[in-house]
Amino acid sequence: MDALAVVMDRPGSLALSRLDLAAPGAADVVVEVRWSGISTGTEKLLWTGQMPAFPGMGYPLVPGYESVGEVVEAGPASGCRVGEFVFVPGARCFGDMRSLFGASASRLVVPGTRVIPLDRGLGERGILMSLAATAHHALARAESGRLPSLIVGHGVLGRLIARIAVAKGGEPVVWEIAPTRMTGGQGYLVARPQDDQRFDYATICEASGAPGIIDQLVPRLTRGGEIVLAGFYDARLDFGFTPAFMREARLSIAAEFRPDDLAAVRGLIEAGRLSLDGLVTHRCAAAEADHAYRTAFADPACLKMILDWRSLQ
Repeated sequence: MDALAVVMDRPGSLALSRLDLAAPGAADVVVEVRWSGISTGTEKLLWTGQMPAFPGMGYPLVPGYESVGEVVEAGPASGCRVGEFVFVPGARCFGDMRSLFGASASRLVVPGTRVIPLDRGLGERGILMSLAATAHHALARAESGRLPSLIVGHGVLGRLIARIAVAKGGEPVVWEIAPTRMTGGQGYLVARPQDDQRFDYATICEASGAPGIIDQLVPRLTRGGEIVLAGFYDARLDFGFTPAFMREARLSIAAEFRPDDLAAVRGLIEAGRLSLDGLVTHRCAAAEADHAYRTAFADPACLKMILDWRSLQ
C-alpha cells in the first residue's frame, strides 16, 4: 500500500511524492484523506527552517496534523468501522521518512484510538479540529479556569479562542493590527490596541505569536493578572522585570492539545455552541501543494488554506 504525500525535502522546498505505507495491524485503520489543512504556525517554521529541535524533526519530512477523511479499512481491535468520517491529528506510517506530524497525504495508516469520529456534515471544516482543540487547551491553562477578557491576534486560533470563550459565557475583546483581519467577530469586539483604554485585564490570551508582545501586555494587566502564551514563538521571549514585578504578573504556556480537548470541542460543535464557519478562506487541489503552501504563508488575506485530496484518489 502506498500514498501520495507532501514531502518537505529542505526548507522552502516541497513536492508530492509517492511513499510506501506501513502495513495496518489489528488496532489500525486506513483512512482515505479528503482534506488537510496547512498550519501557518508550526508548518511555516518547518518551511522557513526556523523550527526548534523536536523529536521527529529533520528533513525530508511529511508535515501536517489537520486531516479528515473516511475509514476504508478497520482492524478488529481498532474500535472503528469502515465508512466513518474521522479527523486524523497526525500519523507515523511512512517507514523511515520523518513525520512531523505526518498527516498531509492521500492515505494514512493510524491507530484507531488516535482518530476522532466526526459528523460527515462538517466536511472540510473538520480540519479545524486541531486548532479548536489548541484554543480549548489555551483557555484551560488559565488560572482557576478564568476566561480571558483580552485575546491578542485575530487569526484562526484567536478567533477560535474567542468563539469558545463566548460559548462558555465570556465577553472577550480581541486585538488585531492587520486591516484585513478586523472583521469577522462573532459575539466579541475586535479592536486595535491603541483604541483600547483598559488596563485592568485579569487574563490575557496571547495568540499572535509575536515575540516582543509581553512588554506590551504587562501594563494592561490588573495586579496578579495572567498572560497565557498560546502562540508558537520562533525567537526568544523576554520582558522588562520591573513592570511585571509591580503587577505581580503571572505567565502560563499552553502547549499542544490533549485528547480531552478534542472531545470537549467536538461536544461544543455537536451541541451547536461552537461554529467552524467562515474560517477556511482558501482551497487548492493537492496537486498544487507548492502553490498552496506559498500562498498560506505569504498572503495576509489567507486565514486558512486547505488541500483537497479527492481528485488524487
